[in-house]
Amino acid sequence: MKTISSTFISILILMTIFALGCENKEDVTSNVVSSDTQQGKDKSDSLAPCITDCLMSLPYEDISPEEEAHLILMREEEILAQEVYEYLYTLYSIPVFNNISKSENVHTLTIKVLLDKYGIDDPAAGHQTGIFQNQELQELYNTLTALGSQSFLDALIVGETIEDLDIYDLEACLEDVDNIDVELVFNNLCKGSRNHMRAFYGHLSNQGYTYAPQYISQEYYDDIVNSSWEIGNGICMYCAGIGTTEETFHE
Repeated sequence: MKTISSTFISILILMTIFALGCENKEDVTSNVVSSDTQQGKDKSDSLAPCITDCLMSLPYEDISPEEEAHLILMREEEILAQEVYEYLYTLYSIPVFNNISKSENVHTLTIKVLLDKYGIDDPAAGHQTGIFQNQELQELYNTLTALGSQSFLDALIVGETIEDLDIYDLEACLEDVDNIDVELVFNNLCKGSRNHMRAFYGHLSNQGYTYAPQYISQEYYDDIVNSSWEIGNGICMYCAGIGTTEETFHE
């Protein structure tokens, strides 16, 4: 994972100061939040059998130390994304946070299937909300939730930053991956993150804000946000005989 520098944290803090007062928080009731959280759980529960059956049906291949490390990292990184978005939704009740948190819930479930398949200890076993074994992720969670609580604009910047990091890490992971099941999962997660990035970009544009990517290149970022939503085949469709493991992005 790319190191989170003090300079980057300073940039985020400056953006927070700039955005203060631009948007007001919208109150939401605990009943609404509880209901939407349950809907997210229902979505992952409904997909779990299909995802599990698909990934378990693919060849069991020797897993490299690099692939194991990447699965461990992405398990917690996807949980971080889910929990930051759930937190931001309780503050602003904006559908983009709720919808993407549900997607992240499916992502982390998918990684968990691979951990179980290859007998890798789950870093999120006994997980408590907002607590991470990876200390870089812990620091990032603390920073992003604090910044996102300042204003709606800050929350959108936080969302774009998370997807920026996810894409960077997933594509770095894919350079070390040759197992067909791990490749399938990482490519699908990367495609999902590109779509999430497009969603946050649309909201930021409506706010008159231009995001500067912190992880991927400006050129790649521009290619993503100026291209169409990707509707490629998911994991379950792959095992149904539709699609390939590779979901390479083309402008």
